[in-house]
Amino acid sequence: MSEEVPEAAALRDAHAAALACPGLVGPALREALTEAANDWLRERLGDATDVALVAVGSLGRRELAAGSDLDLLLLYRDRLRGSVSELADSLWYPIWDSGIGLDHSVRTVGEAVSVAREDLKAVLGMLDARHVAGDPALTAELRETVFADWRRLSSRRLPELVASVRSRAERWGELAFLVEPDLKESRGGIRDVQAMHALAAAWVVDAPAEPVRAAYSWLLDVRGELHRRSSRATDRLVQQEQAPITAALGAGEPDELMRRLYEAGRTIEFATDHACRRAEAASRPPGRWRRSRGPTRQPLAEGVVEQDGEVHLARDAAPATDPGLVLRVAAAAATAGLPLGMHTLDRLATESAAMPEPWPADARNALVATLGAGRPAIVVLEALDQAGLLVRLMPEWERVRCRPQHNTVHRFTVDRHLVEAAVEASALTRRVSRPDLLLLGALLHDLGKGYPGDHTAAGVEVVPPVARRMGLTESDVDSVTALVRHHLLLPETATRRDLDDPATVAAVAAAVGDRDSLDLLHALTIADAAATGKGAWGEWKAGLVAELVARTHAALAGRPAEPANPLDEGQRALVRAGELAVALDGSQLTIVAPDAPDLLWRWAGIVSLHRLRVRSASALTTSSDSGAPMAVTSFDVVPQFGTMPDLDALRSDVRRAADGGFPLEARLAERERAYAGTLPSRTAPPLVLWADDDASDVASVVEVRAHDVIGLLYRLTRALSTAGLTLRSARIQTLGAEVVDAFYVVDVDGGRVVDAGRREAVTGLLLRACHAGGPNYA
Repeated sequence: MSEEVPEAAALRDAHAAALACPGLVGPALREALTEAANDWLRERLGDATDVALVAVGSLGRRELAAGSDLDLLLLYRDRLRGSVSELADSLWYPIWDSGIGLDHSVRTVGEAVSVAREDLKAVLGMLDARHVAGDPALTAELRETVFADWRRLSSRRLPELVASVRSRAERWGELAFLVEPDLKESRGGIRDVQAMHALAAAWVVDAPAEPVRAAYSWLLDVRGELHRRSSRATDRLVQQEQAPITAALGAGEPDELMRRLYEAGRTIEFATDHACRRAEAASRPPGRWRRSRGPTRQPLAEGVVEQDGEVHLARDAAPATDPGLVLRVAAAAATAGLPLGMHTLDRLATESAAMPEPWPADARNALVATLGAGRPAIVVLEALDQAGLLVRLMPEWERVRCRPQHNTVHRFTVDRHLVEAAVEASALTRRVSRPDLLLLGALLHDLGKGYPGDHTAAGVEVVPPVARRMGLTESDVDSVTALVRHHLLLPETATRRDLDDPATVAAVAAAVGDRDSLDLLHALTIADAAATGKGAWGEWKAGLVAELVARTHAALAGRPAEPANPLDEGQRALVRAGELAVALDGSQLTIVAPDAPDLLWRWAGIVSLHRLRVRSASALTTSSDSGAPMAVTSFDVVPQFGTMPDLDALRSDVRRAADGGFPLEARLAERERAYAGTLPSRTAPPLVLWADDDASDVASVVEVRAHDVIGLLYRLTRALSTAGLTLRSARIQTLGAEVVDAFYVVDVDGGRVVDAGRREAVTGLLLRACHAGGPNYA
């Protein structure tokens, strides 16, 4: 083994010493790492002439983290061309030997400038150039030329920079709404602030303001601890690192860490969007309007105009005496699909009068108009939020602002989910008699998530005062409160209860009261699910909810419901044949078989063995053309590893399982052992709930809520069979990594109600079935 080079050991030890000091966090850690590198580099080069060592990138910005590369440019005058490579090697090799990453180049000033003129990444690094050692005149010459070129060529370079910002956003998503965001690359991340600095260097926007600088510093603080804890340089904040990083930064609880992170991302994203719009405007050819007339100002509403593609206040607007102006501006901007100008936001934030309570009708109508404008409302409401105006109008908003969601099905923070729900509801306003109540109900339905306890119960308490402050009548307050109280009623009932059971429809009808309220609730359900994420809605769930609504409509109208036929034409054809059949249509797997005990657990086992993940499922019994009872089991499935299984192989295994000749238990146990290392180490304990006896007229209803693991549906249905219960029907749904499965069961003697003693035993079996590896039914 060769002896370690002392220079490499010195650099490595200085780097490690800074990381080993627990008191060094945030800016202090970045400064310590930067100075350790600076000191070492200065000792190597000193005050040499005709050569300069220039730090670029994170080292140039003095923002080193544990996993950061040292980004270095060795500049030299042309007369040293024959000897500079030896000098470069004496610098680069010890850095490599130290184990610290290095990104390096060796160029004359002219060569460096030439690269900067063609390579966006290179010029962005050189805009952060900082002299470290050697001849400072060389560094000054480089900076002066690069900055001058950047400004001179801005009409060509800025569109390229804006395109890179938007391309990165599409690839990496929005930091403010990701469970595990990339702190550098995501929209609203570190690179966006660096892009804003580059735009400021081109003199098209001001340098980032204090809120952006504070947000940026917080991202760097979190990234610094993430790098310190990681065995490799990573900028993705995975969930298992959030708690220890919270403790290291003294941020309270992990939720508070993420809330601050999301708030920082939103602040940066908003500022970046504005800066990019300014850059695009600066890059466009000059307009042909006559200087004497000035820019065109197009009226949009009272006190509101459009100018240069943004919404501004008219010259005679008076925010101090016009409290409704804020929402009037918002409605005009959303309706026109235009962003709010920054100067307008500043004036509204500093000059606006307090809104009277209750709100004037015009102000409430302006909020409804804003929400009804659809997707443009998101940009407008985000602007009001960034200016502090949304919380001023509705103080309760602070409780949900940037609040993380704990259900992995959700793709947005609570506040953004509410705005998205209102936007989705805007497309459904023609389906209801009171579109204003639909839009306001969508905006408020999860407001209770900002308060302790069950969010629905909390919302029922907090929403009525908000609705009254907005000026709604008491009757309308009751309607909006009912939407909050029942916003989960339809999807939970449709997916967990038997729609053929008269008790199911009767319970929903009693809860909603009338048909107009039912239509409002149905539209809110669709909007809420669409705003949640792909896993929260689909054709299967939409069909079940629509069927429940149709039956409830009939009940409220006092007429019998149309006979339900939940099967599509292809499924009905399989049933008519009266034989065992397997069909796969897109993601829908249907298995039809002569009715017999214990079918569902057999099919669930086969599905799991073929590496299919069940998103939802239903099981029912109907009749063939000959009158023979047929069991129809439908699974909405996705492949765990990218491709659907071979259908012939799947059919073969289903037939073997139906005949009892397939070793399901042993094969599933083998799969569980193979994938044991991929199972989560910590999850909330499973829960088994028995519904009240009046939940069904035909069976007892038991619900299982648990983390989804391999073979879970198989083990649950097998447990019910082992307990001597007959399964009449089932409603299965997977929500992210969680399952909520409802089973309609009758006792072995056919009795509708499973007695308390048997319930306890069944509960124990189901709880054991929720854990991978047990129970063993072989």
